Amino acid sequence: MSDTTEDDQRPSTRERRRTAIRTAPRVLSRGGWRGTLRERLTELTEAAPGVYDLDEPADIYGDGVVAALERRVADLLGTEAAVFFPTGTMAQQIALRCWAARTGDPAVALHALSHPEVHERHAFSQVSGLRPVIVSQEPRPVTAADVHGLDEPVGALMLELPLRDAGFLLPSWEELTGAVDAAREREAVVHFDGARLWEATEHFGRPLEEIAALADSVYVSFYKSLGGLGGAALAGPASLVEEARTWRHRYGGMVFQQFPTALSALVGLDRELPRLPEYVRHARVVAAALREGFAAAGLPWARVHPEVPHTHDFQVWLPFDPEVLAEAAVRQAEETGTLLFAGGWDSCGPGLSRTETGVRAAGLEWTARDVRDAAVDFAGRLG
Repeated sequence: MSDTTEDDQRPSTRERRRTAIRTAPRVLSRGGWRGTLRERLTELTEAAPGVYDLDEPADIYGDGVVAALERRVADLLGTEAAVFFPTGTMAQQIALRCWAARTGDPAVALHALSHPEVHERHAFSQVSGLRPVIVSQEPRPVTAADVHGLDEPVGALMLELPLRDAGFLLPSWEELTGAVDAAREREAVVHFDGARLWEATEHFGRPLEEIAALADSVYVSFYKSLGGLGGAALAGPASLVEEARTWRHRYGGMVFQQFPTALSALVGLDRELPRLPEYVRHARVVAAALREGFAAAGLPWARVHPEVPHTHDFQVWLPFDPEVLAEAAVRQAEETGTLLFAGGWDSCGPGLSRTETGVRAAGLEWTARDVRDAAVDFAGRLG
């Protein structure tokens, strides 16, 4: 006799959400990474011939298509050179340990909410011999005053642009240049954690190369904004990039062949990069419509943060437990074909939860009225 109950056999909320993301007719963001192996391979094989000559030999240890991708990134960011990495975690550790060797100071000033501090299991200190120094704990970008207020020397200042865990926030151009200038006054190098830097041009009103020129080195991701299979690049002076190649080998990042990832990155640079400003602009329409919809539904407290998104991603805060919100989102998709919130919900205190949402290509089809109506319908499922 089996001990399995009927409840045990039902798909979990997470499984139902994953199904809804793939099958719901209307979603704000349908990230390609959520697809099946077949879907991902089909997408790549259909798009790749348009970005690179597939009759060329496959890459071996970073030549061929990988080298072409590195040149493309350096050109886009206006740097002397760039080097491909399998992960951003590896890229940033190596960049900052190279700078530490040059400055003689392993201390790295960074925000308490920055990715290495929150999501990388203290890799800086545990693997690379770096010493993180918290420059700010406030849920906002680093300012010049924060840098001036450091009570010890640092070899480098790392700025995450945008600061994801604070709500995908970007500073103003004046705030950014002020923080950079403050670091220079302290004789510290500046490194940009630019995993999502591709999205920043609309907010700053400046091209990528002008933004990147503020820093001594820049890391960018190929999957967080561009929809690639993975991978990252470190861009900066040619001498730093060559040194980083050496350390990449030492860290185990000298992968034999990377052509699927490199091809997908080139596809993203061709297809998604030009559309990111449009996504950002429409995210502002969506954010405003969500606020209006929640207000019309009479929710006692709801917040879209920031009210005017800086990138095409932003946070939504609602006064319910995560399980309640996750179930309402899935049921809305299953019953109406509309998935308003595709991400998971995190508890931020008793009866308060937060999710990340945003706009990709699928979301451009939504009008402000569509979003308001979906928000009202979603709120009605929370009773």
